[in-house]
Amino acid sequence: QVQLVESGGGLVQPGGSLTLSCAASGRIFKINAMGWYRQAPGKQRELVAARTSGGSTNYAYSVKGRFTISRDNAKNTVYLQMNSLKPEDTAVYFCNADLTAITRGTYWGQGTQVTVSS
Repeated sequence: QVQLVESGGGLVQPGGSLTLSCAASGRIFKINAMGWYRQAPGKQRELVAARTSGGSTNYAYSVKGRFTISRDNAKNTVYLQMNSLKPEDTAVYFCNADLTAITRGTYWGQGTQVTVSS
């Protein structure tokens, strides 16, 4: 059974930094892409950043230049380095993976809260 386990959320002041981690475990044959989504109260879940197995990245316009997504393929782990955080970055952040286990599918982590407030 595939699991995505996130860590690294918390409370940070505006202008601060946080790094989120997401480790995929289980009988994984191939990871095609991993990424991060977020959902703020009363809003739809939105893509924050994604990275394919080939290294291509995609960022939401609102986080470009502030957030960086990276992967450690050997550890099946994706990271999200978040700098210059703003109150509007406050949300639950979800890890997402497009991977092949027994079959190809999309998997989600349980979510980690990020709160940016003074």
